[in-house]
Order: sequence, then C-alpha cells, then structure tokens
Amino acid sequence: MIRILIATDAFPPNCGGSGWSTYELARGLRTRGHELVVVQPRPGQVSNSIREYDAFRISEMASAVPSVPFLRNMFKNERLWPRLAAHIQATAREMGADLIHAQHVLTVPAAVEAGQALGIPVICTVRDYWPLCYWSTLIHDPASATLCPACSPAMMMRCVRPRAGAAWPAALPLIPYMRANLHRKQLSLARADAIVAVSSTMARDLADRSALLRHARIEVVPNAVDVSGLRAAAARTTAPIDGPYAVYVGKLEVNKGAAFLLPAVDRAHLPWPLVVVGDGALRRQMEAGARRLGRDVRFTGWLARDEALGWLAHASLLVFPSYGPESLSRVLLEACALGVPVAAMATGGTPDIVERDVTGLLSTTPDGLADDVARLVNDRPLAERLAAQARERVEQLFDASSVAARTEAIYADVLTSRGRHA
Repeated sequence: MIRILIATDAFPPNCGGSGWSTYELARGLRTRGHELVVVQPRPGQVSNSIREYDAFRISEMASAVPSVPFLRNMFKNERLWPRLAAHIQATAREMGADLIHAQHVLTVPAAVEAGQALGIPVICTVRDYWPLCYWSTLIHDPASATLCPACSPAMMMRCVRPRAGAAWPAALPLIPYMRANLHRKQLSLARADAIVAVSSTMARDLADRSALLRHARIEVVPNAVDVSGLRAAAARTTAPIDGPYAVYVGKLEVNKGAAFLLPAVDRAHLPWPLVVVGDGALRRQMEAGARRLGRDVRFTGWLARDEALGWLAHASLLVFPSYGPESLSRVLLEACALGVPVAAMATGGTPDIVERDVTGLLSTTPDGLADDVARLVNDRPLAERLAAQARERVEQLFDASSVAARTEAIYADVLTSRGRHA
C-alpha cells in the first residue's frame, strides 16, 4: 500500500475533463489498495475547507485573486505556490505520504517544492501545453488559429498583440514576467522524479520544445476512463430526440476547431440534426452561420454531466474538429468507449485514440473532415465496424484499471530509486 497525496487544480463534482481524469485515476488507485488524500487550491474562495466526494477527502486551500488579467495570473501562480507548498507539506505529514502526484499547472510547482522539503518523490502529470506556452494552447494568433513554432521573445510579442487588442503596447513590458513564469514552470517539472504525459505527442513535444525537459524522465500514461461505469451511466439515459443526429461536445473556441464544424457538416450534406453541447466565444457566430446555411443545428449550452452524457451516448456520429494541439481528449475517449462513430482531425494526442480506418476516421484538413463525416453517414456498416473496434481499444488501453496499474508501476520505481518502501 502506498500513501499518495494527489495535488490537483480540479476535482468533481464541478470540474472539466482534467478533474474527471484525476478522479478516475484516484478511483483506480484506491481500488488497488492505496490510500489517497486530495489537495485542491481554490483561487477566489474565502477560507480553507475540507470536503468529501465519493469518500475521498479533499483539503481545499483558499486564496485571494484579483480581477486584473496579468495580476490575476500572478496571484494564481507566483503568489499561490509558496502557500500551497506549505499546505501540501502539512497535509502530507499528517497522512504520512510516501509520494506526491501533482495533476496540473497550479499545483506542479508547489508540489515539487513540498516534495523536496519532505524528501519524498513527486510525479507530475501534464494534460495540456502549459509548460510550453503561457496561454497553454500553442496557438499564436487566436483569430487565425496559427500554431506557434516556439515560445521566443519575438513570438511572445506577436502573440500578445491579438490578445491585448488596442492596448497591446502597454502589455509588452509584461513579456519578461511571462517568460519568467514559463521558465519557472519548466524548471519545476524538470525537478520532478517523473513526468507523466497523457499522449505520445505531448511527451515528444515536451522533450523537443524545452531544453530543461530534454533529459527529464517522461512517461506516457493516458487519461483514465471508467469504461464499465460510463456504459452503465449511459444505459440509464434515454435518447434525447427521435432519430439519428450528429453531436459536438466541447468549448466553442478557436483551438477546438469550432469554426470548422458548420462548414464540415454543410459540405458533407449532413441529413441529420447537429447537436452542439457546449459554449464559448464563437457561439453567436456559429448560431448566425447555422441560420445562414439553413442547417438544423441545436445549441444546448453547457449541460450537467449526466445530460451531456445522454446526448453523447445516443448520437449516431461525433464530429471532432479540434485544430489546436489536443493533449488527449476525454470526449473522444468517452465516445469511443460508448461505441459512437468518430470523425476527427489529426491533432496532438488524437491519433493515440483514433487510428484511421481502424477505430475511426482521421483527417488533416477541414475538407477531409467533411468527407469523413459523409463517409460515416452514408456507410453505416463502416461506422459500426469502426465504433466496435474503438470500444475494444478503449477497454484495453484507457480503462481506469489499466491506467492505475501503469501509474502504480511508476510509483514503485521512483520509490525504489529513492530507497523508500514501495
């Protein structure tokens, strides 16, 4: 039995994919007999608190956060980390933790500092591009979704401009802070005993794009999915509408490829409704585009998890147009686990899940995505075959039991390397 302190930015019930992936990993580790306590920073919360979720004890640390953009980031990073490190240390001592596993950007620097102070190993999971990009997206220009080749001072000047608008000259003096912030995050990661990247592409990018991480120990372990639990929950839902429909689930943002969604279904002559589960900056533009095209597109906004799961589980097709580098999409994993046919863009870790003509259809261009949507609509035997093979792959590689076992092996190895009992 290993006593594990999980330090995470998010944890259920109110969280996104990162929080649910952390939870599924924690459940898998608990099933294997390990003891876990969760520490979660809560920027904007007034006071510290202890809560429980599914019998997990979550120690929440409150911190003040102003509303001014760059100042807000400093309070959620440099001002937060020393206090959070002290909180993690105290909690780790109380539970007699053998190791710390940090799950995301807010918690990694503090966890590494706490682990070094206590003399216990620290493992850090990276679920998006926060170690390589101040904006965490690798998107250079949000308006055109241009990918950034490298985070140099010159590129930072270029990427600040579209984000700051007319005030961009006033934002230029903040670039030294941005570079220092990114450097400190990379330095913290480099001091960890092991880095867990959730996809093979992310592991390669971390090593290739950062000199500090080039020689770090980087392991590839995917996000975990409770396959049987997910299917049981889906079985309790009923079809939200009669007849077939296609679905998109996620943020309506540039890096998610939301701008490609309507052109793709229009080019594919989708004969079914398209249901868009999610919200974001592009929603109004997309609603106007749907009216202009005369397409049956239904925008639900953000939904409770069970309701969103109902839309996904009964869909005839998932359209996944993501353009920015996807770490490893939880939506894709859940769709494949539920046997929903997938047409996706080949970005980031997506090829770890979707293998073209084996577990789904994968394209490199928006036009190719449209052609793949048309194939899945018009060739239902193909769609069913791909979906069945995707179900099998998720069971084998991404189920929480498998992910927990692979994570446990890393724990045992770093503890042995440190001369501690595993």
